[in-house]
Amino acid sequence: MYAMKTMMIKALLLLLALSGAGELAMAADAETILRRMDDVVFAGEDQKSSITLILIDRSGHERIREARVWQKGVNKRLFRFTAPAAEAGIAFLSLPDEVMYLYMPAYGRERRIASHVKNQSFAGTDFSYEDLEAEKYSKRFSPKDLEETEDHYIIQLEPLPDVRSDYSKIIIHINKKHFYPEKMKSFDRGGQEFKVAEYTFDKKGDYWYTKEIHMTNLKRDHSTRMIFEEVAFDTGLDDEIFTIRNLTRY
Repeated sequence: MYAMKTMMIKALLLLLALSGAGELAMAADAETILRRMDDVVFAGEDQKSSITLILIDRSGHERIREARVWQKGVNKRLFRFTAPAAEAGIAFLSLPDEVMYLYMPAYGRERRIASHVKNQSFAGTDFSYEDLEAEKYSKRFSPKDLEETEDHYIIQLEPLPDVRSDYSKIIIHINKKHFYPEKMKSFDRGGQEFKVAEYTFDKKGDYWYTKEIHMTNLKRDHSTRMIFEEVAFDTGLDDEIFTIRNLTRY
C-alpha cells in the first residue's frame, strides 16, 4: 500500500512538472513570436514614408490630412503633418526611453509629453501618443497567453512592471507565415475593449511594411485610416532629423 501511494505521488509530481514545463514552453514561444513581429515592424536601418490620413466620424463624414514620417532604428520616429494648411507643421517626435515631444506651430515651441498623458489623442486622430511611440512591443509588454489558429498566432500582452501604459492588455493576431500583425485589440485600464487596429501589409524589396492601419475607437464611434505611400528603406537618414531643432523647423 505504501509503495502504491509513493508511486501515485511521484506520478502526480511528474504531471505537475510537465504541466509547468508546458507553460514555460508556451511563454517562450510567445516571446519568440513577438520578437519576430518586432523585426518585421521595425525592418531596415531606417524608413521614410508619405501618409494620407482619413478621419471618419460616426456619421461617415471624412476629413483628409497628409503627413510625412521618418524612422531610424527601433526608437526614433518623427511624424509631421503637411496638409491641410491649418494642421501643417504639427509634429510628434519619439526618442529612446519614452521621451516624446509635440510641436504646435501656433505656440511656436515644443512641449514634452508626460508619460501620464500618453493616452491622449494625437491631433484629433484615433492614434494616441503611445500608439505612435517608437519602441518594440517586446520592450514594453510581456506575452501572457498564446493561441493558434490556421492562419494566426494570437498573443495577449500586458505592460511590463516598469512601463506605464494606458492599456491593461492588448490582443494581437499575428500572421503565421510572415509574422506581421493583422489585428490589435486594446483594452483600457478597466479591462474594457475600446480600440481596434486592423493592418494591411505589403512588401518592398526584402521588407514587409505597413500599407494601411485602420484604427477604430469604439467609445468615440470614430476611426482613422492611415495609408502609407512612397515608402523607402535604408536611405541613410541623419540623426539630425530626430532632434528638437528639426522638430520645430517647418
